[in-house]
Amino acid sequence: MKALVLAAGYATRLYPLTKDRPKPLLKVGDKAIVEHILEKIESLSEIDEVFIVTNDRFYQHFVNWQSNYTYSKKITLVNDGTLSNEDRLGAVGDLNYVINKESIDDDLLVIAGDNLFGFSLQKFMNTYNGRSMVALRDLKDVEKVRNKYGVAVTEGSKVVQFQEKPAEPLSSLASTACYIFSSDDLLLVNSLVEQGIVDNPGDLIVSLVESSEIHGFVFDEHWFDIGSHESLKEAEEMYREN
Repeated sequence: MKALVLAAGYATRLYPLTKDRPKPLLKVGDKAIVEHILEKIESLSEIDEVFIVTNDRFYQHFVNWQSNYTYSKKITLVNDGTLSNEDRLGAVGDLNYVINKESIDDDLLVIAGDNLFGFSLQKFMNTYNGRSMVALRDLKDVEKVRNKYGVAVTEGSKVVQFQEKPAEPLSSLASTACYIFSSDDLLLVNSLVEQGIVDNPGDLIVSLVESSEIHGFVFDEHWFDIGSHESLKEAEEMYREN
């Protein structure tokens, strides 16, 4: 199995912090956000290579970072060729780009490069049985997911409905940007891109609910989707304490 860290966004909501520095290389606690993620992936014996997709504007930042970073697994940096928020490929577009460029035909662990979470990736992996999965955090209150997060409705572990940032959420199960996609389901990605569906991973989840099968892994540990100065500050406070 391979792993992919999505790190090609431009994080305009975090300006000026991210104007000249990629968000995944911002430090939270004693290490960069991407290093927290890689630390969790490192313990997975199932993963034999990690891809990090970034953009042309910040590619050299990652090259410089990698030259000073020691890691037990192979890390491959992928430049998606974009230069600004206006010409970005989007999360699904970047996923498709890496699959095609690197000829990936394995199952794939995909994690957004701005996601910090407390659950064990090994537990997540142990739940995987060949059907695609998404990690879900129950925020216990629909007001906390309304218009903000992708929302899953489950029957047992199976996701039977998925809403992308709904105004009327059907549950309080927030979709986090942590997935395992089976190699069969990855075949759907290219068709989504051809339809112009490139930005939200939630659109891929909707497609899988309708045409395949996807299961939810519900966790209670902490989770930060670092998209604003407020969420970054909250994460810094928690990781400083730990």
